[in-house]
Order: sequence, then structure tokens, then C-alpha cells
Amino acid sequence: KMCPGRMLCKLPCSGEKEVDLAVQSAKAAFKIWSQMSGMERCRVMLEAARIIREQREEIATMETINNGKSIFEARVDIDISWQCLEYYAGLAGSLAGEHIQLPGGSFGYTRREPLGVCVGIGAWNYPFQIACWKSGPALACGNAMVFKPSPFTPISVVRLAEIFTEAGVPKGLFNVVQGGAATGQFLCQHPDVAKISFTGSVPTGMKIMEMAAKGIKPVTLELGGKSPLIIFSDCDLDNAVKGALMANFLTQGEVCCNGTRVFVERKILDTFTKEVVKCTQKIKIGDPLLEDTRMGALINRPHLNRVQGFIKQAKEQGAEVLCGGDLYVPDDPKLKNGYYMRPCVLGNCKDDMTCVKEEIFGPVMAILPFDTEEEVMERANATKFGLAGGVFTRDIQKAHRVVAALKAGMCFINNYNVSPVELPFGGYKSSGFGRENGRAAIEYYSQLKTVCVEMGDVESVF
Repeated sequence: KMCPGRMLCKLPCSGEKEVDLAVQSAKAAFKIWSQMSGMERCRVMLEAARIIREQREEIATMETINNGKSIFEARVDIDISWQCLEYYAGLAGSLAGEHIQLPGGSFGYTRREPLGVCVGIGAWNYPFQIACWKSGPALACGNAMVFKPSPFTPISVVRLAEIFTEAGVPKGLFNVVQGGAATGQFLCQHPDVAKISFTGSVPTGMKIMEMAAKGIKPVTLELGGKSPLIIFSDCDLDNAVKGALMANFLTQGEVCCNGTRVFVERKILDTFTKEVVKCTQKIKIGDPLLEDTRMGALINRPHLNRVQGFIKQAKEQGAEVLCGGDLYVPDDPKLKNGYYMRPCVLGNCKDDMTCVKEEIFGPVMAILPFDTEEEVMERANATKFGLAGGVFTRDIQKAHRVVAALKAGMCFINNYNVSPVELPFGGYKSSGFGRENGRAAIEYYSQLKTVCVEMGDVESVF
């Protein structure tokens, strides 16, 4: 049952000793796993995907209690999770190098080899899904993984570790350690760790990169964003409104690739704004375990206060709250201590306002008018972030022209926040580098060995 504001469970933080045990155990499992064929790994991963699919309801409920998002959304997360494992299971058997013919019958070939023990550090917005996004390609390539979930959402990843064990991975191949920054530091600085994949904020990403640099460890960083969503007057308006809600209010707005700067062509500004406000006010907030709830509670009290602070500052800087932004107290007395707020739409926004420049990570949409394509492209790219971007238009040439000019890693045309596991996901600029999902992720969880074979005598210069 949902008991907002109450302690769910207590987990001890993993110290240096526990982190070392987890790494050593993963290292031992890696020896076995990396020697298996891709097809053997494929079968184990398919079994893990099957278990997740079978226990979808139970895991989704656990995720909702873990994070506060609606059960409706949690089910989608779990579906994406098993699809991810299934997708990489399918790729595991096809991982191969190439053979290159050289003069005189000599030849060279490449081998794609695993890295070793990889570290995954997850965020609290998609705890189970992020763990699958990281472990899927890592395990398919023959690596082991030590995973640290966010201390705010420690539970569901433990279930994933149990599922991998049930599916038949060697004992210790996917290990979970719990804790905050100190635990993360022990992981990043461990000499037996080969790679770090992190999802979270820009400041933490910088620290992780710095720590990894000391051991020349490769990193994948999936960081924040302040993504533009560009709505042209020739769009399908109903569709654009739905897109704007999808780009701002999933998981209580706590999504890194959210399109929180909504640029609307002036011709349709009023119609669009009116419609968005109307639809935003209809969003059903409350107990996330109820079927009809569409927005649950924010992650914790400090985060709720932070989001509220952004809204207060936006008002001070001249933005107009068109709807929401206030705290919400559900009728159900057992939910009265929940971290709920009404989704907020801000009008009269300017590019230099804090609410337009900084990532709020809550259900807050900023609407900005524009006049020309050239102008909106310049404004859309005027940010240190580059995670995502979207465009709504019926003009196919304009759509492709706009996404070609967007400096962002994940672009959407006439949709938003769709993340199929077949497509690479990742950012430009301060939003990070490296890719999750798709074939692209294989590059970041393996290394290439080149072998050069001489079939005649060595040509000596001596």
C-alpha cells in the first residue's frame, strides 16, 4: 500500500569493503560468463526477460512504491525493460569481428571482446528500466556489472539481481551495492572496474568523469537536459498538445529528456496555450496505485521544495502561472503527507528566465512564442544542454531540416518521449556522451582487438 512520507525500509550503505566484495565476486563470474558463446548468453538473457514479463504486475507495483509514479507508467517501464533484455539477447549471438585480406595471402582480423567488470550508477526516476538499459548490452557483450541504484529508489534493482540469478547467470555477475556519493566514489576508484556508466545530473557526471580519469576508465554519461519542443502553426494541433503533455508530465516531470521549453509559433500561441492548460488541468493526480491516476507523487520533500522554489522564482521574474504549480492534497487521508503538486504551465516566459534556462525536473512547462524558423532554431540551441528536441509540423521537409539543425542527441518528429530499445539514446554537449540502447551501445560495452597474421617471411628493414 502507498504510505507517503513514511519509511519503507532501511538499507545499509555499502562501504569500501562491501564494494570490493561485490567487484571481486563480479570478477569471478566474469571469467565464466565471458567464456560462454553469444548464443549461450542469449538463452540466459531471454530467460531473464521472460521472468520479468511474467512478473510484470508485481514488479510494476514495486516500482510505483519505489518511485511514486503511476502504476500505468510503471507497467510501461517494465515492458521496456524486458524488451531491452530480449533485444540484447538477440544481438549477443551476432557479435563478431571482421576478416581483412592483406597482400601475399596475409590477413588481419578483429575480435570484439568484453571490458570486464562494468559499473552502472542509476537515477531515481526510472530505477528498474535504467538498470536493464545498462545491464542488457553489458551482459550481452560478456561483461559483469556492479550496479548502484539511487539511495531514493533502492528496491526494484535488487529484484532484477534476483531475476538474473534465477535465469542462470553465474553467481555474482550482476551485483547490487547500496548507498550515496561515497559508495559511488568507491566504485569509480576501484582498480578492478573497467568502465562506468552513469545516469544523473551534470555536476555528478563531472565528478564521475574526474574520478574515472585517474584510472583511465571509459565512461558513458547520460545527464540532464532543457530540451526544446518546437510547435509550428502547420501542426496537427491536438497531436501537438498531446506531445507537449508527454514531453513535460511523464513521471511527474522527473525525466531528463523532457521538452520543457515549448516554443509555439505566434499564430497559434493562444489556441495552443488554451488547449494545453485545459488538458493539464484534467490530469488525474493521486494514489499512484489506482488505475486511473496519471500523475503520482514527486520523489521526496527536498525535491518538491526545489521545484516549488523554481515556480516562485519564475513568478518573481515575470512569468505567469497559467495553471497548477501549487501543492496538491489528495482527499484520501492516508495520502495527506504525500509529495504531490499540480502540473504547472508557465506563460509569458522569456529565454533569460531561470525557469527557461535551468533543468527543473518537475511538472513545469514553459511556453515561449516565436515568429520564424531561423529565430526559433537559434533560441532552441542556445543552451549548454543537448539531450533531446522535438518538432511538430505537417511539413515533412521542414521537420527534417529542423531536426538536422538541432544540437541534440535524441530528436522527435510529431511525437515525444518515445524510447524504443532499438534506437540509440544519448546526448550532445553537457548532456553527456556515449549511447544506450540500439546497436550503438555495443560499442560502449566492448573493445576491439586487432590481430595481424603474416603468411610469408617477415619483411625486415634490418
